[in-house]
Amino acid sequence: MATVLQTGPDRGMAARYLSAALQIHKQAEIARHLGVDARTVRRWVVEQSVPAHYAFGLQRLLPMEFPFPDNASFTFIDLFAGIGGIRMAFEDLGGHCVFTSEWDGYAQKTYAENYPGGHQINGDITQVAASDIPDHDVLLAGFPCQPFSIAGVSKKNALGRAHGFACETQGTLFFDVARIIEEKRPRAFLLENVKNLVSHDKGRTFDVIRRTLSDELGYHVQYRVIDGAHFVPQHRERIIIVGFREPTSFDFDALPMPAKGGHTMQEILHKVDGTEPNLPWDGDRFFNHSSCSVNEKYTLTDKLWAYLQGYAEKHRAKGNGFGFGLVTQDSVARTLSARYYKDGSEILVYQGESKNPRRLTPRECARLMGFPDTFRIPVSDTRAYKQFGNSVVVGVMAHVAKLMQPMLTANNREPELPLRYRSL
Repeated sequence: MATVLQTGPDRGMAARYLSAALQIHKQAEIARHLGVDARTVRRWVVEQSVPAHYAFGLQRLLPMEFPFPDNASFTFIDLFAGIGGIRMAFEDLGGHCVFTSEWDGYAQKTYAENYPGGHQINGDITQVAASDIPDHDVLLAGFPCQPFSIAGVSKKNALGRAHGFACETQGTLFFDVARIIEEKRPRAFLLENVKNLVSHDKGRTFDVIRRTLSDELGYHVQYRVIDGAHFVPQHRERIIIVGFREPTSFDFDALPMPAKGGHTMQEILHKVDGTEPNLPWDGDRFFNHSSCSVNEKYTLTDKLWAYLQGYAEKHRAKGNGFGFGLVTQDSVARTLSARYYKDGSEILVYQGESKNPRRLTPRECARLMGFPDTFRIPVSDTRAYKQFGNSVVVGVMAHVAKLMQPMLTANNREPELPLRYRSL
């Protein structure tokens, strides 16, 4: 009989997946599937703990949807889901996703590949009635940033009529977030957006969002701009907006973040010393394991490299800072953008004076965003670059999710004493 981890609602998702996998697979089979030593799996069983980044590899061993909804610590929905970076963080804490919406078909393909089974992925959220969405504890959304029209609001003000968020936000995708919150009244939400949301449209966009969530919908809202460089070797500042239906002790400062500079490109670049993991789902698509080298197609052509150098020199002469970003193993990269597929100029890997630099491979982009190597990339390089450039830093989401977790567990619905984690 297989040894089964004693996993309860508060266990990590990876441990729960292992517990289920052990009921139908031998430890040696699991080890081969994950590319680890069998002794590693035995240690996980003994310690009843599994590193979070193995969750998705373990999930693929299961024949049906997991986790079991009745055993979840909390439920959540994933709006504007992209490729599931926010979901990953909350699922690892024991949450169960009950609804997903993502309009882009290629992102849907990547999402479905990495979250097999379960509910269908809904497309255009504007066409989904809020009443048709399952009840949930947490709403997650990386919604697009759009300007709000002030014409209707100004007219109602002039006429002395009351107006609400539907007047101010109708026609924007934030309206769909607001109408779902109004209908379903989740215990909490997490919204993610670009740093410039605060200053967008001279500050009016963020003001409407804040007033809608706090004044109109009655949630207790906090926000913080967090740089992904605390968790990965990439400067990537994003605003995180957290809200709770009831007063809580939530505090962005309760859990210290790792210091910047602790992560460098060496962590995410393919290893040419023979230690690069051989991922069966990647094969030699990005890295040639027989020659221990990155595939040549990622090295810039002479023509493109000459163009980028000329472009940078032209702007330097004008006193501008535009140009390519060259990184080494000791660097922290610029922000990976959705346009990276065009020329890769914001993050080019130095390959020595005698060779042109190269783009990151999609696998390296996945690592740069904090996705584990078990994450599958079923789309073309161009689509993959767009998807990772539009995604979230998983470590940032995991950090905030951990801060939110005490307020989300089933036995912690009432306001509690201030929470403080001890610094190590």
